[in-house]
Amino acid sequence: MDLRDQVSQLPDTPGVYLFKDAGGSVLYVGKALSLKKRVASYFHSSRGFSPRMAKLVQQVRSLETVRCVSEAEALIYENSLIKEHQPKYNVTFRDDKTYPMLKITHEPYPRLMVTRKKQEDGAGYYGPFVEAGLMHQAVKMMRKIFPLRTCQTFPKRPCLEYYIGQCLAPCAGYIDEAKYNELVREQRLFLDGQRAQLLKALGEKMRSAAQEQAFEEAARVRDQIYALSSILLPKRRVIVTDALEALKELLRLPTVPSRIEAFDISNIHGKEAVGSMVTFVDGKPFKDHYRKFKIQTVVGIDDYRMMREVIHRRYAGSLATELPLPHLILIDGGKGHLSSAVEELQELKLDHLAVMGIAKEYEHLFLRGRPNPLILPPSSPILHLLQRLRDEAHRFAITYHRQLHRKTFRRSWLDRIRGLGPRKKADLLAAFSSVEAIQKAAKEELMQVRGIGEREAALITRAGRGGRP
Repeated sequence: MDLRDQVSQLPDTPGVYLFKDAGGSVLYVGKALSLKKRVASYFHSSRGFSPRMAKLVQQVRSLETVRCVSEAEALIYENSLIKEHQPKYNVTFRDDKTYPMLKITHEPYPRLMVTRKKQEDGAGYYGPFVEAGLMHQAVKMMRKIFPLRTCQTFPKRPCLEYYIGQCLAPCAGYIDEAKYNELVREQRLFLDGQRAQLLKALGEKMRSAAQEQAFEEAARVRDQIYALSSILLPKRRVIVTDALEALKELLRLPTVPSRIEAFDISNIHGKEAVGSMVTFVDGKPFKDHYRKFKIQTVVGIDDYRMMREVIHRRYAGSLATELPLPHLILIDGGKGHLSSAVEELQELKLDHLAVMGIAKEYEHLFLRGRPNPLILPPSSPILHLLQRLRDEAHRFAITYHRQLHRKTFRRSWLDRIRGLGPRKKADLLAAFSSVEAIQKAAKEELMQVRGIGEREAALITRAGRGGRP
């Protein structure tokens, strides 16, 4: 592709561009609010160019671009690329002006701050930046993505920054120093322009959080990835559209999979086993079509048979007529879980439906009829979308499983106490909110509840301490 064709196909999005000579060396690095308009302006007319810039354009033989979320992000990335390549046509800071820089302090729980003076203090400095306004926009953006503290000294309690999501409150011990330093490392990688390394680290961090059922942390890291990935456009709608289109091509589907249903199984030692189904339409959760299933036909631990039961009940029972068929079915699990779902769909004469699995351990994708897993890079929008579906199905299943477990525990423990009818149990739960609180309550506290006399209170406290109710 010649240079003219490259320029004509540039996107109308923020980003960074690199002009290269015939040997591939970088001549100039620039940033733009619109790559398409800015780069094209160099080649439409040379009028108004300085002799230096006109000479530059004559030497350009190829170009490279990196799309960014905003012009402010492009400013940061431009700075890191200039530092890396040191192109001869980029203007150096030869005047007497003092330009602002970014600084990551050298102290426990480091801060990101703006300074105009570089010192020998062990801190990390980035810049300087000619466009101070854009730099401040970048700082504002980064504080949402990397919520480092801004306070010079620790306050006694979390401040407003914590409540608006721009600090993780190390002052209150809400994040330990090791995890905070991970965040600082991520901030440094971003300022250094190490996007691939940063996205890989965040992908691993998100998967680890999801496996540990730390879903809020996983969601926060997922949002970091969306905000940072250079192949994503500013609007989530465009991101999702691109991912769905790419998924269509990857799976060779006849149409864009605008409706996707994801399934998960949750059980602890086979007890209170449940299944969940979540539905995404156009890449967004459609909670009206979420469904949960209490496993009825499987005794003991057998996730594969449980998956078959859930698939059967979704596509053969009343739900088969109540809900439309999906364009794609996603199974939380590897080859075994996928095979179970495929076998059930074949028996239901629905083997024309597209189905795939996503395994938690390595985030491998399993496709019907393909012996080896498909491995996508951590920055892949397709992988991000499938992870969101998988994590939501898992969250929904875990929530339902815990509800059933609490209900069973409440029923079994309170039902064993002689003399407690439905009315008294309801009054106890209304007064103490949970079975755990009832177990820990003192005899005198229990006797304050309507209908609970000294005898009932004694039985409850004895049972709460492990005695015979």
